[in-house]
Amino acid sequence: MAAKKRSVIGGVDTHRDTHHAAIIDSTGGLLADAEFPATSDGYADLLAWMRSFGRLVAVGVEGTGSYGAGLARHLGSRKVAVVEVDRPDRRTRRAKGKSDPIDAIAAARATLAAARATLAGTAMGIPKTRTGPVEAIRALRVARHGAVKARTAAINQMRGLVAAAPEALRAELTKRSAAVLVNRCAILTADLSRLHDPEQATAAALAGLARRVKALTEEIRALDRQLTPLVRRTAPRTSALFGVGTDVAAQLLTTAGDNPDRLHSEAALAHLCGAAPIPANSGRVRRHRLHRGGDRGANHALHTTALCRLRYDERTRAYQRRRITEGLSKQEILRCLKRYIVRDIYTALRADFAALTT
Repeated sequence: MAAKKRSVIGGVDTHRDTHHAAIIDSTGGLLADAEFPATSDGYADLLAWMRSFGRLVAVGVEGTGSYGAGLARHLGSRKVAVVEVDRPDRRTRRAKGKSDPIDAIAAARATLAAARATLAGTAMGIPKTRTGPVEAIRALRVARHGAVKARTAAINQMRGLVAAAPEALRAELTKRSAAVLVNRCAILTADLSRLHDPEQATAAALAGLARRVKALTEEIRALDRQLTPLVRRTAPRTSALFGVGTDVAAQLLTTAGDNPDRLHSEAALAHLCGAAPIPANSGRVRRHRLHRGGDRGANHALHTTALCRLRYDERTRAYQRRRITEGLSKQEILRCLKRYIVRDIYTALRADFAALTT
């Protein structure tokens, strides 16, 4: 009976096929550990096993954005507090070793420490729920990013082939824009019976790469047609901000996640986007810089918005001229602009999430 009343903390080391779980008491003492399959039935068995030791306060899960996503969704649907746990650092692993039970126990003890910090006024890491329209946007963006990356690689391969091609091909195709290069290579013909000839083989390779680029371009356009209305419907206020297009808004939504309680303040969003200023003083120099953490994709989205406003927004250009007269460099002005843009984005995102929940 006493065991049923005690508070316990869980920790899970996640893998593709199995999850290793550990359960500890409120003092950090290990009660048990076990392995479960990474399936729906396995998630249910894992939760029932943890609850058999007492009142389950929270569960720390490694990799809530990858192998642990399914488990995190299952625990969240059962009203279990889930904490996102980082893997142990290298120094700890060198000292204590590496195994699934060790990592699960470390996740549980990190969750216990986070729970104590929460009682002291420090927030725990809240994982994304991945159950709403933002997760749908993220999935489409993954496909689009892969297509863009593959298209860029194919164009670079074409330019490399042209640079070393036989003179007849090189003279015709060198110093061409990407669009012109792709169109001209797409109509190249090669004598397949003479592929031992470098000129014919190069022409065949360029034609194949051009077809690949065209196919990837059409794939990107199709994904854009799917993403644009979805992003505007999910975040109309964020999409309407100056300098925030579909791709920028989609990145910011993906960074925030489906659960708006992760954005508990404007400063939290700034840290999440890598746009929070931290002191960088030395001697007589008094300055700030942006910290190196955060989501680099979100930071790039802020950078794109800042450049757009510097080019087309007269109010932002006036701000730049004023700060230059105060002695700030262009890089420092960009950092300040990113922080100001976060303020606009935070207000718009909160309004969009509030509209979604109602």
